[in-house]
Parts: sequence; C-alpha cells; structure tokens
Amino acid sequence: MTVKGRDVRIRTIGIAALAVLAIWFIAANTASVAIRLWVPTVTLPLWAVLTVTLAVGLVMGWFIARRRARR
Repeated sequence: MTVKGRDVRIRTIGIAALAVLAIWFIAANTASVAIRLWVPTVTLPLWAVLTVTLAVGLVMGWFIARRRARR
C-alpha cells in the first residue's frame, strides 16, 4: 500500500489506529479513582493512571521485542 508515494505496511496502519484509540480512551476517562498500592491509597485522575499503564506496557513490549530480535 502506498500513501503519497511512500510504502506503508498494514502493521504501521494498525499501530497508528491502536495509538489513536488509546489516546481517545485515555482522554475520555477523566474521573478521579482511588488506587491501593499495598499499603497507601492514592487518588489520581484515571487518565494519568491509564497513561502510566500504557507507557509501562510500551516499554515492556519494546524490551521483549528487542530481546527476541537478538536471538
């Protein structure tokens, strides 16, 4: 598939679509939530919790993909 003369893989389009959906989902959830971290309970906006969760997931996925690529 080409866009403006450049080859674009279906994987790239899928990743872009998932990124847009993730950003929309995070932006739509703005209420505050209480999160229990073993002992303390912290109250944060849900968008912040979702953003941190997304970032941790992306970093973990990147490390796993990098490790598999080295094998």
